Amino acid sequence: MEKIPAKLGAVLYVLWGLLHFTAAYSVYKLAHELPATMAQGRLMQTAFYLSAFASTAIVLALVLNWRNDRLGFWINGVMVSIADIPFILFVLIPGYAPWWPGLLGPVLWIAAFSITGCHRPAHSSNV
Repeated sequence: MEKIPAKLGAVLYVLWGLLHFTAAYSVYKLAHELPATMAQGRLMQTAFYLSAFASTAIVLALVLNWRNDRLGFWINGVMVSIADIPFILFVLIPGYAPWWPGLLGPVLWIAAFSITGCHRPAHSSNV
C-alpha cells in the first residue's frame, strides 16, 4: 500500500520538474531580450539553476521517490523547497508574477512532499 503514495508523489515531482523546465526557458528568453549586461548574465544563471533543479528533481523522483526511498524523500523535499521558497518570497509576494499560475509550482511541491511522506515505513532499510 505504501507504494501508491510514493509513485503518485514521484509523478508530482516529475510534473514540478517539467514545469520548471518551462520556467527556465521563459527566463532564458527574457535574458535574450536584454543587452549583454550583468542583468542578462544573472538571468542566464537563473535559467541554468532552474534547469538543474528540474533535472535533479525528476531524476530523484524516478530513481528514489518511486521506490519510497527515505533518503530520496528528504533530498527531493529539501532541494525543491530551496528552489521554490525564494520564488515565493522574492517573486510572488512582491507581485512580480501573478499568483496563478505562479502558485502551480509550490502547489506541486507541497503535494509531492506531503504524498511521498504518506505511509512512510517507520524504519527504512533502503538508506
